[in-house]
Amino acid sequence: MNPSSRPLASVADRIAAVRALMAREQLDALLVPSADPHLSEYLPGHWQARRWLSGFNGSVGTLVVAGNFAGLWADSRYWEQAERELADTGVVLMKLQPGEPGPLEWLAEQVPEGGRVAVDARVLALQTERSLKQKLDPRGIKLLAERDWLADIWTDRPALPWQPVVAHLAPEATEPVASKLARVRQAMAKAGANAHFIATVDDIAWLFNLRGSDVSYNPVFLSFALVKEQGAVLWVGEGKLAPALQQQLAADGIEVREYAQVTADLAAVDPATRLLIDPARVTAGLISALPVPVQLIEQINPSTLFKASKSEAELAHIRRAMAHDGAALCEFFAWLEAALGQERVTEVTIDEQLLAARARQPGYVCPSFATIAAFAANGALPHYRATEESHSVIEGNGLLLIDSGGQYLGGTTDITRMVPVGEPTQEQKEDCTRVLQGMMALSAARFPEGILTPLLDAIARAPLWAGNVNYGHGTGHGVGYFLNVHEGPQVIAYQAAAAPHTAMREGMITSIEPGTYRPGRWGVRIENLVASRAAGRSEFGEFLCFETLTLCPIDTRCLLPERLAPHERDWLNGYHSLVRERIAPLVSGAALAWLNERTAAI
Repeated sequence: MNPSSRPLASVADRIAAVRALMAREQLDALLVPSADPHLSEYLPGHWQARRWLSGFNGSVGTLVVAGNFAGLWADSRYWEQAERELADTGVVLMKLQPGEPGPLEWLAEQVPEGGRVAVDARVLALQTERSLKQKLDPRGIKLLAERDWLADIWTDRPALPWQPVVAHLAPEATEPVASKLARVRQAMAKAGANAHFIATVDDIAWLFNLRGSDVSYNPVFLSFALVKEQGAVLWVGEGKLAPALQQQLAADGIEVREYAQVTADLAAVDPATRLLIDPARVTAGLISALPVPVQLIEQINPSTLFKASKSEAELAHIRRAMAHDGAALCEFFAWLEAALGQERVTEVTIDEQLLAARARQPGYVCPSFATIAAFAANGALPHYRATEESHSVIEGNGLLLIDSGGQYLGGTTDITRMVPVGEPTQEQKEDCTRVLQGMMALSAARFPEGILTPLLDAIARAPLWAGNVNYGHGTGHGVGYFLNVHEGPQVIAYQAAAAPHTAMREGMITSIEPGTYRPGRWGVRIENLVASRAAGRSEFGEFLCFETLTLCPIDTRCLLPERLAPHERDWLNGYHSLVRERIAPLVSGAALAWLNERTAAI
């Protein structure tokens, strides 16, 4: 092997190689976002450039490398993890906080006038590129985005994934492709577009009733799509679709083309095209390939709104998936309580046992995200992940936080529960009680249909704020239907912009997961998934409420029951009665005994 092509082992060596490139190319800074050409949350290894270059393993973060500075911007969920992983790398943690400059603002302020900033346009959202240029242009700073700047440095870069694509079939696939395409075309016509380009893989998987495994935890596949007034084009890796599946797609007027051909095909689009795109969900690199005369019509992808509101048929499948997930959790927790103090149980063991319990359930496919099993101080890290090399043994006294989920053919689950190990302290019980009160408050709320979802956040936080307690992450995210565990457009977080597309609509599935984190001590989070349902009409308009979907007991040993108001006690007892009714027919033996004990009324 040529010495110059040997993989760079350390972050310091990689940063040094980037700075050498920058010196040759006369660059003042390199921007490396956490993104791929589909702007996905979870990325294939091939697109993990920020992780490779910085050494930070969190799923979200933005890296900037300059001549005498390298900084990683991350939000509060990742601060402790980033501090640990960035130690001795030369990369500085830049804490994302309201009022503090983010990476784009830093570039605009710190790069000298007339300077040069580099980024790979293939992984930069069109909306972000525009925002960055708006900040750089007044100071004459040039944005260079036409190439892959790491191509000659990242010599051991993983290849693009090659996994087969499969059909999502009835009965779980409740709406045919032709019907979904018709809905999208109707939205196109309303917007004045005669074509619609889609780069987001979950939208494409939903639209064509296809699923894959190119991305960990999300049943999606790398692809692009173009919906036309007649017919559609799907760009996907050669050989990923079986001939019979290609024929099935052809019957719906869908032409399959090679994934790598998308840029050339976009360049050949009819210049008279009126193209609907979502500027937040398509990259600048792809759009730059279009002929200049193409008219861009910009709004949220219609499929994003369609797939967010689950149909009654989909909700029926989701309820079944939740019941089976609850049965798996009952089996797991029964094992856990019997094992604690009798055998060596670690955070890694918990992950393994959860996976095994879910794998025994009908319709189970894979986890929906990496399990967070966090004991004691590890619970204060909202995105903690135990590994074989670094994990805790579950022993002594402390709180155990378990956040996990599964992908089922009929739905996606996401649940967090607290387990007391030994005897929890008064302060730990106070934290758990407040967090549960926040979760119950929002679960029981009624609100106008169409309310902008960030505005709901205060309902869950109010019980915590009353105790001068807060948490840095959002309270809720949308959840897909056998798709991404994090799905928009709704988001319950006061930090998010209350934009029109975040409106709460009937049928949306959303998490409710308030928390409390005490660094170096413990963390608390309790999470259920809920579906927004019609709650009646009055002279003030239509109202919605939440139906709780998640079915698993909440451990009352972590609570201070005397702190619960009568209506809170009624909510918890009613929830446990429902859990027992739905889960009892699916479990037996130790799992049934555990279910009955943990759902006893308080």
